[in-house]
Amino acid sequence: MPQIMIIGSGFGGLTAVKTLRKQGCRDPITLISPRPVLFYYPSLIWVPAGLRSEADLTIPLKKFFKREDVRHHEGTVMGLYPNERQVKTDNGTLAFDKLIIASGGRFIKKLPGIEHAYTPCEGYEPTKAYSDRLAALEGGTLAFGFGGNPKEPAAMRGGPIFEFLFGIDTMLRKQKRRNKFELVFFSPAPEPGKRLGVKAVKALLNEMEKYQIRTHLGHKMKGFSENAVHTEGGDIQSDLTLFMPGMTGPAWAANSGLPISEGGMIKGDAHCRVPGFEGIYVVGDSSSLPGPDWLPKQAHMADLQAVTAVKNLLAEKAGQPAEHQFKTELICIVDTLDKGMLVYRTPKRTMLMPKLRVLNWAKRFFEWHYLRTYR
Repeated sequence: MPQIMIIGSGFGGLTAVKTLRKQGCRDPITLISPRPVLFYYPSLIWVPAGLRSEADLTIPLKKFFKREDVRHHEGTVMGLYPNERQVKTDNGTLAFDKLIIASGGRFIKKLPGIEHAYTPCEGYEPTKAYSDRLAALEGGTLAFGFGGNPKEPAAMRGGPIFEFLFGIDTMLRKQKRRNKFELVFFSPAPEPGKRLGVKAVKALLNEMEKYQIRTHLGHKMKGFSENAVHTEGGDIQSDLTLFMPGMTGPAWAANSGLPISEGGMIKGDAHCRVPGFEGIYVVGDSSSLPGPDWLPKQAHMADLQAVTAVKNLLAEKAGQPAEHQFKTELICIVDTLDKGMLVYRTPKRTMLMPKLRVLNWAKRFFEWHYLRTYR
């Protein structure tokens, strides 16, 4: 029977598994990832307030894999040989007939002194380390910012930084410590969060002004030191810095022979196919796919792309045209710890819902609902 292989046990990879089985595919599936777990990155924003632990966010997948009849190969991908239909890992080389790449991307950590900044979406450990340092501080300046990949405009993840910023502001106020801290938001973009829409940018900046969060915008980054963020527009003194760099593709992609974008991502078409390689698809953060300039790098988009990749893979397998295209849709609740602001965007419309307590509840409910599939 044809061997279907999936790289990655994140949102896109697991949605591909579910969709294959829901579509009636009974072919053998092998999924490659370093551990048989799903780490739920969106809820890292609640770690500083003590609302989530590592155990809460790390979902074991052994039962899910057994239910869906998936073989898990525990290993890190080291190389891909598309013409030979092989994936090399640090735990052996595997053969495939069809392949879905959902391995995620990497943060670009080239700025001098970036080791002095905490990158929360690298996982629980740096987020918890940041949280512990913040809890120990009696006062000072907290800097929050994000960058991008100038060669890949879509390879940016700024949403979580807004959530950490507003959530920590709320937390400090509840702790009656906010007056001891200055909060500063910085970005090389003059209109940060523009992919959320013009109204969203205005709303976010208005929230910062309302809560006395200083901004430092439109200045190219130069680097970091232990107590400062350095930009071409001057230095920002910082006792603790949270920074989300831009993203690029997986390390092994460059030597794979697959088409690579200028920004280091694996190129795919509107059907999530990798051009020139039959039966190979790419979704999520490792991909460079066609779409509007605001095409988001977020879990929801990875899910939509994974569904499309599976439908086209099965159509191709059945000798039918692979014509399904992924829906472009941005859905984001910018959480502030006790409330949330909803941003919804498609190519035809943009909607902004102001801060409401019910949106914080909605975000928590979605977490429960999404993860129950895998528990």
